[in-house]
Amino acid sequence: MASTALIGPNSLFPPSSPRRHPAAWISVVAALPRRSPLSTTPLLPLRWSSGRDGSSSCQEKRDLRAMAAVRRYKGTKMREKRLAEMIEQKVLEAKEVCEGDDRSDECKVAWDEVEEVSQAKADLRRRLAEAGRDPLESFCQENPEKDECGVVYDD
Repeated sequence: MASTALIGPNSLFPPSSPRRHPAAWISVVAALPRRSPLSTTPLLPLRWSSGRDGSSSCQEKRDLRAMAAVRRYKGTKMREKRLAEMIEQKVLEAKEVCEGDDRSDECKVAWDEVEEVSQAKADLRRRLAEAGRDPLESFCQENPEKDECGVVYDD
């Protein structure tokens, strides 16, 4: 017997479990920390498989791992890595510039640069989450031989 459930506070129990109760869902949800606006992880469906004795199998773990892998192109992965490195570099530069006077115009400009690079990385993450596909997909369909078009699976 198989059914579909969503990953959530009550997903610890199969849908047919007597412990699955709407009041428990509300109390567990209220106890969970709020997700940050940058968190883009959607709720994923899980398949619950029950044996003859009613116990759930390990199928849900395999399903979760299979659904967690995200296909990205090498160019997108390199861009994410490069943006992360740029953020680190800009933060170090901003700290260095602001060492003497943190109210100077140079200091403000340095932190503005950090903010711009951080926003670029956030925009990339948002585009990846909203589109549900890699931004390089159309380019890589036309140019599969390019180095940026190697496929990488993220966990």
